[in-house]
Amino acid sequence: MKDQLQLGDAAFANMMLVLKQPVTQANHKEFKFLDGEMQEIAPDIWAMPAYMTADDAFTMFFLTTQIESGETVVAFATGDQSGAEFRLSAPMITGAGLNLLNDQQPNRAKRVLKFLNDISRADEGDWRLVDQAD
Repeated sequence: MKDQLQLGDAAFANMMLVLKQPVTQANHKEFKFLDGEMQEIAPDIWAMPAYMTADDAFTMFFLTTQIESGETVVAFATGDQSGAEFRLSAPMITGAGLNLLNDQQPNRAKRVLKFLNDISRADEGDWRLVDQAD
């Protein structure tokens, strides 16, 4: 494996951002991206648009939730509008979601990665390499 994983690399799909604290009603406004703000869509599951425009059917959302280990992670989901119903896809780990966004909208993917790296640099989260079986 390469020493420096980069956005778009197959191995980058195995990167996950683990937050040091869960997103809550008290801190969710600290996680703003562009004009978006985290919204609680189910108990302890928060979502915010990473990419959504009126002229593109492709959409991508940040998701934060706890995994089996009890850690809070940043994941991604795509959105699907079927008639009046809007649904999110099954969650993707951070790197897989970023790679998918990079395939569709490379410039936005770079901005999203910068946002997540800023969270890591602020010591609010850590990047980890995970097995896809996790």
